[in-house]
Amino acid sequence: MSLDISKYSGNSGPAGSVQPPHGGPQDVMQGRNPDMPIPMPMMVRAEGIHMWDEQGNEYIDLSSGPIVSNIGHGVKSVGEAIANQINTLDFAYSRVARHQPNIDFSAQVTRLAGPGFERVCFSSGGTEAIETAIKFLRQYTIAKGQPMRKHVISCMPSYHGGTFSALSWSGDTELGDFLDGMVVPTHKVPAPFTYRQPENYTAESYAQHCADALRDKIKELGEQNVLAFMIEPIGGVATGCNVPPDSYIHKVRKICNESGVYLVFDEVMSGAGRSGKFMAAHYWPDALPDVSVMAKGLGSGYAPVGATLFSAKMSDWLANQRGFDFTHTYTANPVICAAGKAVLDYTEANDLMSNAARMGEYLCEQLNTLKETQPLIGNVRGRGLLMSVELVANQEVKTSLPGESKAADRVRIHGMNNGLMIYSRRTNGGMFGDWLIVAPPLSVTQNECDEIIKRLSATLKDLNNDLVKLGLLVN
Repeated sequence: MSLDISKYSGNSGPAGSVQPPHGGPQDVMQGRNPDMPIPMPMMVRAEGIHMWDEQGNEYIDLSSGPIVSNIGHGVKSVGEAIANQINTLDFAYSRVARHQPNIDFSAQVTRLAGPGFERVCFSSGGTEAIETAIKFLRQYTIAKGQPMRKHVISCMPSYHGGTFSALSWSGDTELGDFLDGMVVPTHKVPAPFTYRQPENYTAESYAQHCADALRDKIKELGEQNVLAFMIEPIGGVATGCNVPPDSYIHKVRKICNESGVYLVFDEVMSGAGRSGKFMAAHYWPDALPDVSVMAKGLGSGYAPVGATLFSAKMSDWLANQRGFDFTHTYTANPVICAAGKAVLDYTEANDLMSNAARMGEYLCEQLNTLKETQPLIGNVRGRGLLMSVELVANQEVKTSLPGESKAADRVRIHGMNNGLMIYSRRTNGGMFGDWLIVAPPLSVTQNECDEIIKRLSATLKDLNNDLVKLGLLVN
């Protein structure tokens, strides 16, 4: 396969008309590098882990889009559930009416989430769900007579959503000017990296250092002033699917307990079965968060669904005081709930969470085997089918690729030329490394994993040759 990059970099349309690059009015919103345009193939069909463009080229959806297509593409039962709901009851506003799809979907989500997460508030995606978590805790503490609790602590790096507030909770060194004067900066502590720690640290000792930094930050701010500590229990794009040592999760839970700070897990990516369990939090049953957030895979691309989970104890107490005031128009929309339930029905019926655990383990083994022959692979990490491959210039000393290599963009282009749709993005100016996300749909088979490895091997070989040719890498 070879994509004609030139067709994506020019204007097209009737004579005298002004058409945006890539041929669509929204595409103009996407960043473009005129020196290295990234192809935007026109997709026309998808099924399982595969997608096809208008030229007939077939691709494996290696990253499930942006880690969203959990159950795979083209599941007819989900489409039928959506169509049936639209034709029966298309909308009912949750603040003035009830409906069965909401009752059924919320019962299913809370059953799978288990004790400590008996109540759920639905939203239209991850950012709304994250903001719901913090707004709930803020309203809860005010009702408790603790209005001074207003600080949110998060990790550097991290990512928690796209609104101004969610971006301020995210850890991204490149957002300073953008956020300046728009929101109150939030407080950051170091993320517990397991691959690229400072000198003289092991993964365990650095995790202890990061937990100590949280304790120190709470003490600095005054524990009576801190509302929440927000973390991704399995990292997303910002940390390349970093999984902290178990000791770290238990330490931060203990610190939050001691200080009265609420622990929030951002499972927008890791939730809904992608980690091999419904919630990554279930890997640490003795250190569960106070609030958990999921989205993306909950709707699996068929509908925009977010969910914020609370305990019955907290939620019911607040409901008896005044209730939670800050929901959205599409909260618990009947069509969204029907879609979400159909996704979870398919997930459970086909045992996709267990498959994510099995295939994740197999794919991780194959990626580490590939590392032995692919010098660009520095580290393979993650859990279940939420993994990343960190790209390096030198495996032995973990040297990052130079910024001018634009490795995150180049690997996407070479991936498409080898039949892979890859989600890869340079964050924090590459300060913490470059990686590509390996997160195929949870329906992936072993044979399909083998094909992924074959195509990824060719992709990395082409990337390596490209960088050597450009004088940006020495073999």
